[in-house]
Amino acid sequence: MNKILFITLSNIGDAILTTPTLEALHLKFPKAIIDIVGDARSRILFKHCPYLGQFYEKNKQLGWLGTLSLLKKIRQTHYDLAVDLRSDGLLYFIVAHKKIFKRSNQSTLALHSVEKHFCAIKNIVNHKIPAPRIWLSDEERSEAIKIIHRYKSKNILAIGLGANSSRKIWPVPNFLELTKELKKYFDVILLLGNQQDAERSSEFIKSYSGEVIDCAGNYNLLETSALLEKSKLFVGNDSGLGHIASAVGIPSFTVFGVGEPNRYRPWGEDALWYQDPTFDISTIKGAHIAAKITQWIKLN
Repeated sequence: MNKILFITLSNIGDAILTTPTLEALHLKFPKAIIDIVGDARSRILFKHCPYLGQFYEKNKQLGWLGTLSLLKKIRQTHYDLAVDLRSDGLLYFIVAHKKIFKRSNQSTLALHSVEKHFCAIKNIVNHKIPAPRIWLSDEERSEAIKIIHRYKSKNILAIGLGANSSRKIWPVPNFLELTKELKKYFDVILLLGNQQDAERSSEFIKSYSGEVIDCAGNYNLLETSALLEKSKLFVGNDSGLGHIASAVGIPSFTVFGVGEPNRYRPWGEDALWYQDPTFDISTIKGAHIAAKITQWIKLN
């Protein structure tokens, strides 16, 4: 097995949930070069993947013309194996000795997404599901050390205040209540997110009495991942940051309003979560989540 094509998903969190399947393929076929099809959002996740050949970017905005252009590039290679976890029809036109399609949603309703993706290849691999991965360089890790050098000996609580939907965003006052309750366990708050989270970060900083490192909107995804790697715990909404936390091996707690945590929560034993029974995230008290985290801290 020399050449494999792997078709991943678009959103950051969804793409990370496909990395255990990608890693399993690499473990099974360690000498194979793996080309990946993704999009502009997920591309950076695979920048330092050591077994990556080519990354092919699928641009939905270009419609069929973009798809034809993409296929023209991919069809230049004859693959030994092609695995499609996206299922938008590309696999039908790709040249490959063996093709594996994703499992349908209906047939995998009881499974987490990581398990669903892994099911597609379970007949060709013979080991347990690997952990999610994100690959970081020394440069990104060095940048993270520079940012937090004043706090390197302290316990850092990373917070993600944003998400891609207002129904998934826990109000800033609730985060403030949480951090107040957890202050005896953590010395400094690290705020992470994109530029859209800047207003929420400002609101948090104005009302928080302790030390805060505000990195929201200032660093790319890999630099943010390296910062998370230096943290003791991540707490946030249902967003890509929780999945990144799992991928860099730190515990996380995700607060859910709407959504399906049984299928889409961050993967791992230390990826905790809570969902409001009425799916209204604003009703979840900061003290309630703090109590759950405190209990976890005492057990660990």
